[in-house]
Amino acid sequence: MKAKLIEQIGNWLVGLGINQDFVFTLIAIVALILIVILSFFADAIAKKIILVSLQRIIAKSKTQWDDILFKKKVFNNLAHIAPALVIYYLFEYVFVTSFPETVSFLHAAILVLIIVISLITISSFLNGLHEIYYTLPISKNRPISGYVQLVKILFYFIGGILILSIIFDKELGYFFTGLGAFAAVLILVFKDTILGFVSSIQLSANNMVKPGDWISMPKQNTDGIVTEINLTTVKIQNWDKTISTVPTYSLISESFNNWKGMEESGGRRIKRHISIDMKSIKFCDDILIEKFKQIKLLGNYLNKKTHEIEDDNIKNDLPISDNVNKRQLTNIGIFRKYIEEYLDKHPKINSDMTFLIRQLQPNEKGLPIEIYVFSKNQEWVGFEAIQSDIFDHLLAIMPEFELKVFQNPTGDDFRKLQF
Repeated sequence: MKAKLIEQIGNWLVGLGINQDFVFTLIAIVALILIVILSFFADAIAKKIILVSLQRIIAKSKTQWDDILFKKKVFNNLAHIAPALVIYYLFEYVFVTSFPETVSFLHAAILVLIIVISLITISSFLNGLHEIYYTLPISKNRPISGYVQLVKILFYFIGGILILSIIFDKELGYFFTGLGAFAAVLILVFKDTILGFVSSIQLSANNMVKPGDWISMPKQNTDGIVTEINLTTVKIQNWDKTISTVPTYSLISESFNNWKGMEESGGRRIKRHISIDMKSIKFCDDILIEKFKQIKLLGNYLNKKTHEIEDDNIKNDLPISDNVNKRQLTNIGIFRKYIEEYLDKHPKINSDMTFLIRQLQPNEKGLPIEIYVFSKNQEWVGFEAIQSDIFDHLLAIMPEFELKVFQNPTGDDFRKLQF
């Protein structure tokens, strides 16, 4: 039926006295031009009419997902199939009798083109679904980039098999049967993908890390914010603005620190010590205690403490001159209390979290006084500023307690010994 109409037109023109070869060549050229025109017409209808109308409908809708799919060009990619289908069916209608081999070749080529367009459309659709997912609250704790990439790989694999079956004119079973022989090769080729997929499942299931988390991996020399988690790699923007890319499975096989707990806790730890020169540690006499009482942060504490010590010494009948047995205050103890009161009143220190001022084991560098508190400011620059301000103040005020910071001898010290 398809061929009879073309043959009848050809025979009618031959009957008019036109050369038969010229007639069918002319028909083929005219038909080809018409097919090209119709394919452009189909493309114009799909893009200029259908897509524009669809865009207007989407713009009026209240849902967000259709806007995302349109932005990802899902419908635009799908529209490319229209001219391909027109060419596919019209070529068969016009040239199936005159040029059967050409039609067979073109059919195969167009089918391959349709599969490629379909794969591109599916990829953009999955990208759209991925972006839609990130609008949901659950996406903050459950990234699915790895799963999306795996689904894409599966579709690409199936599309590749379909294309090979069309090109070599073989059944699909022929290729799937041969896959068993190449299983070992495929495992080697896709080793990182397989390991990455398994790691992605573990990372997601255990909520170990997600985009936006601050992690540090000493072995990888990486410290920064996770920007992307893919099937095979994790991208991390370091604090120096460089980008590190580490294998996804390394987050399972190697240790790393996730600072998310710190960020969610409401405080960032300050853990630092000052080494006190032990030769400057001493008991406080009355003059020194009276001096310390003038410090507002210590006034109430010292009034209460001195009365307590005096009562205790009187109770035990210890004379004032007995410096060995009687209770006495030390400048290091009062300084430690000052640090405690100073930080307790500090507006940027979180007193509800661990708050500890303690002595560490004395060593060859003096007596370490460790400060273990939490800053309310977790942002790096602000945190460092708070920490620096605190130790600036403590180092500057230490001489008021007649204490010295331990410091190794410098060139100036040796120069003074010479003279």
